[in-house]
Amino acid sequence: MINRQKPGILSLSSKPRWLLGKQWDKIGGLFFTLLCLCDWSVAQISYTISEEADKGTAVGNLAKDLNLNVQRLESSGLRITSGYNKQYFDINHESGVLFVSERVDREELCPNTVKCSLNLEATLSNPRSLHRIEVVISDINDNAPSFLKETTTIDMYESSYVGERHPLPIAHDADVGVNSVKTYKLNPNDYFSLDIQNTGDQSVSAELVLQKALDREKQTVIELTLTAIDGGKPPRSGTLQILVNVLDVNDNSPLFSKSLYKVQVAENTNIGTTLLTLTATDLDDGVNSQLVYLFSETGRLNLDDKFSLDENTGEITVKGNIDYEENQAYEIRVQARDKGTPPRSAHSKVLVEVIDVNDNAPEISVSSLMSPVKEDAEIGTAVAMVTITDKDGGRNGVTNCEITGSVPFKLKSNYKNYYSLLVDGPLDRESVSQYNVSITAKDEGTPSLSTTSIVTVHVSDVNDNPPRFSEPLVKIYVKENSPVGTTVHTLTTLDSDLNDNAKSTFNLLNSSPKNTQIASMVNVNSETGDIVSLQSFNFEELKMFQFKVQATDSGVPPLSSNVTVNVFVLDENDNSPSILAPYSEHGSVNSESIPYSAEAGYFVAKIRAVDADSGYNALLSYHLSEPKGNNLFRIGTSTGEIRTKRRMSDNDLKSHPLVVLVSDNGEPSLSATVSIDVVVVESTADIQTPFRHVPIKEESFSDLNLYLLISIVSVSLIFLLSLITLIAVKCHRTDGTFSRYSAPMITTHPDGSWSYSKATQQYDVCFSSDTLKSDVVVFPAPFPPVDAELISINGGDTFTRTQTLPNKDKVS
Repeated sequence: MINRQKPGILSLSSKPRWLLGKQWDKIGGLFFTLLCLCDWSVAQISYTISEEADKGTAVGNLAKDLNLNVQRLESSGLRITSGYNKQYFDINHESGVLFVSERVDREELCPNTVKCSLNLEATLSNPRSLHRIEVVISDINDNAPSFLKETTTIDMYESSYVGERHPLPIAHDADVGVNSVKTYKLNPNDYFSLDIQNTGDQSVSAELVLQKALDREKQTVIELTLTAIDGGKPPRSGTLQILVNVLDVNDNSPLFSKSLYKVQVAENTNIGTTLLTLTATDLDDGVNSQLVYLFSETGRLNLDDKFSLDENTGEITVKGNIDYEENQAYEIRVQARDKGTPPRSAHSKVLVEVIDVNDNAPEISVSSLMSPVKEDAEIGTAVAMVTITDKDGGRNGVTNCEITGSVPFKLKSNYKNYYSLLVDGPLDRESVSQYNVSITAKDEGTPSLSTTSIVTVHVSDVNDNPPRFSEPLVKIYVKENSPVGTTVHTLTTLDSDLNDNAKSTFNLLNSSPKNTQIASMVNVNSETGDIVSLQSFNFEELKMFQFKVQATDSGVPPLSSNVTVNVFVLDENDNSPSILAPYSEHGSVNSESIPYSAEAGYFVAKIRAVDADSGYNALLSYHLSEPKGNNLFRIGTSTGEIRTKRRMSDNDLKSHPLVVLVSDNGEPSLSATVSIDVVVVESTADIQTPFRHVPIKEESFSDLNLYLLISIVSVSLIFLLSLITLIAVKCHRTDGTFSRYSAPMITTHPDGSWSYSKATQQYDVCFSSDTLKSDVVVFPAPFPPVDAELISINGGDTFTRTQTLPNKDKVS
């Protein structure tokens, strides 16, 4: 809905919240006067939008409603302002549509109000005008009814009459109108119903009505669920848990858990020992269920001297000395009485039997202990002698002996109470170096008594574990040009044995490839395992070599293990970039001409360079180093293309000497420079740059193309000869097996480029169309079979090489 007033009229129908009464009239009048003096026009527009609309939702076409030209909307300076903390709406300056920019929550902006609207101001600077915008936020059913508390409690006596009523809490809903609370529902139950009242102010309340007499002994707490439902579509609801506590009256007598309690007590039982605890229950609640326990009568046995009864807990304890020869049994009468009005009670009997006891526990003695025991001891080897004694007689003096727990030992009975402790399983000191053998002796008395003794058996070491390297393959990375005598790696071993059985020495075994003399390249310290370089390595000559090291312990007999060591030579930045033709390095005169009418971005020249290093050390960047402050030319950092930054002016010189610095990405960085004199001429006819013309397809092969063709043919012949030789050699092998070889491969692409690859090595040369002669770069040494790396020679001509650079990311 849009409500637009006539332009030039300031609408004061919706005042800001901070302006009230006459203050608004005064300030509004003053503001209106200022607007008239400043030649501002004012209009009012009204929109309606639902709350929670998605960001970007269109509110209305403000440009159309203000009769603004969409093409000139950007220059009109249209802005949307508001006095709120958030910018809820914004204008699309391309279409003139007012759209939602922040989430709008009606309940947050206008709590407890029926109508909710946001007042905005749209200002134009050309022509100057002010437009009031009212956005009415319509309510949606996005809030469910809720109660102030999740649970409420109602207390009712079990003697309450049917029809008793209890008011229930009212649910609240942040929505308004039809989306507010409309009715309540109660879950089905046997005791209560719900009475709903709908008053004239549209508020709905409910009362809980008792429908059936309560009985606390059947159900002490009745759980109900009250559901409040609003009138939205679809409706939302909220729940309240109602707990009805049924209060007690004293209408039940106590009841013992047993009519007769039987308990046995051993003679000489300590005073204070608990015999049993009487248990009585009362179905009532509160003080009506609180019980007191008492002796009904003690008789001639003077039970008060022998036993005591705790009146609160019902615990019967020994009060005096209990002697089997004096009395073999005691009969006690007890009662349980509640504290209700009037009190109710229950009665029961307790029969206490006195039992003769086994007074002495067995004793264990260990002799002739052989410790330590070698871990390679055979099964059945005797470790110790064990003797069991018991001072009791009869069945109370008969003992049985056993080992508790899981240990590689057993007991063997020799004669009556004499036993031998034997080895009963394999021993491994590396797993367990000490055993605590738990021996338990138990008699046959009633109750039975037992004694436990711990025998400690130590296990001694034998050389049964070879040295272990942490990994079967060790990778070492060495920088080229590192000084002779550098410790490149230290080998370590783990040996589970002890002392000399765990002391290892290291020896260099063999080397690979066969033509590499490892002994002249590295040395292994036999004591420390240090691998020391005997020469300085050159990445361009040797990228990787392999050898094996053996570790041998000092045990008897000695044990050993081997490890393979791969040494990778890492490239260092020891080669400076080289400038490629047609330009030469610093010291030579190179010149280019450009017309005076050249536009910004005019192509002047393209510098190409290569670096014999690898990886980041060969990643080149181009910079203009002289003259400083020159603002006429720029160079592509990665492409090497020199172009104009702007058009020529009369104040510019006719000759511009430029110095291009080509730097690699190594540490420290190496660089090369080339000088170019750029001469400004009057017309393009005076420009003479033959090397910048695009070659015609019909022209004959250049010398470089001829050389390239010869190289491809030569490499192909070499490949075929190598393949034939390889097949012939393999056919004459006695074992009849074939090893895997990687053959070089040359691929010619449709665009005139070619690539050379061997195993994981690949060389690609691409010729761009803007050069007369392409530059070919040939690396003399193969690259090691490791990860891939891409090097670009900027300026359209690219060179791709695949190789591994350890611990470096791939670059291109």
